[in-house]
Amino acid sequence: MAIHLDDKFNLKQKNISETLDKRWSRANALQFATLLKKFYKDSNSKGFFQDNQALYNEVQKRFLPIYEHIELDWYPKFYGKKPSEKFLIVNGLGNGGGNYGVAIKNPQGLKEVYAIMGTWSMDSLGMAEFPLQSYFSTLLHEFNHSFVNYLLEKDTTIFRDSGEKLYSVVKEKMNRQAYGSWQTMLNEALVRAAVIKYQKDHNFSSEENSKETNGQLDRGFLWIEKLVDELEHFDRQRDLYPTLESYMPVLAKVYQSYAKDISSLDAAFEERRPKIISFEGIQDGQTNVNNTLRELKINFDRPLLGQGRSFRGVSKEGFPLIKGHRYSSDKKSVIIDWELEPNKNYEIIITGNAFRTADGIPMKDHYLKFSTK
Repeated sequence: MAIHLDDKFNLKQKNISETLDKRWSRANALQFATLLKKFYKDSNSKGFFQDNQALYNEVQKRFLPIYEHIELDWYPKFYGKKPSEKFLIVNGLGNGGGNYGVAIKNPQGLKEVYAIMGTWSMDSLGMAEFPLQSYFSTLLHEFNHSFVNYLLEKDTTIFRDSGEKLYSVVKEKMNRQAYGSWQTMLNEALVRAAVIKYQKDHNFSSEENSKETNGQLDRGFLWIEKLVDELEHFDRQRDLYPTLESYMPVLAKVYQSYAKDISSLDAAFEERRPKIISFEGIQDGQTNVNNTLRELKINFDRPLLGQGRSFRGVSKEGFPLIKGHRYSSDKKSVIIDWELEPNKNYEIIITGNAFRTADGIPMKDHYLKFSTK
């Protein structure tokens, strides 16, 4: 909604239905804008923003190196076209880890593409900071959208069959990322493959490329390695295919093979995940665990990265007090120090955020339930 409003909170255009989220209607958008004007005045938001101008200036200054680290000339060189869009970056200080790519046509007909970047890192004083390793790939990702999204829109029919087949397999994971259609999924896949292509073209380390690739596999883009190879293939044939747009019919054909192989691609990735083979001290579903048990040892089938721990609770009441952790010398086991209470039910979800292999492949979430006597 924000990008559809001018500085006085009036709707920028009449045909908002073309770009505004479908959950809005023109009627409730107008009502919202009216109420927003009133809130802005009643809350003295203008004064608030003026008082915090120094903060915004400092955030912009801190974020600038992320932008400056990107070689912008790579985009028209790789895609074979110059962007006709105006690209705008917004730092969302209250967004946490949420990042959004949204677009609108301004009154002059120029498309404005926004990368609304979340802010999820703070220094010891609570000031926003932007570590390159945490933010660079996200901004790199968002820039790709203005070169990619229009490609599929030109002809969706050649991708429909393969797109629908792929989506049927990974729909659950895509929905968790708010990718509610096969078209959105294919756009995201191409953008994410382009990020890896950029990294390779700029001599990122094999560890960095593996981490990015494995992260996309875990998100459900099981064909990402094949798609990156295909972009490399395209880039070696620029005499035949001067633009990525001219290569889209070829890409549509290879997508048919991705759809055909999706079950084997899924199985191959699941085989690469680290898996829990045993717990020491308790068993899944055990109902008579001694509350004096001071540690839980989790054994995996292969070495882990060996950094951090990642658990979440089903409820606050059913989550134990975790006091620390350590890894075995071979990194195939992690020992969790905790405190348990008597006569209590516990439910823990062990996640792959930290428990992953050295090349970044996470374990699948494991639900552990037990009770003490």
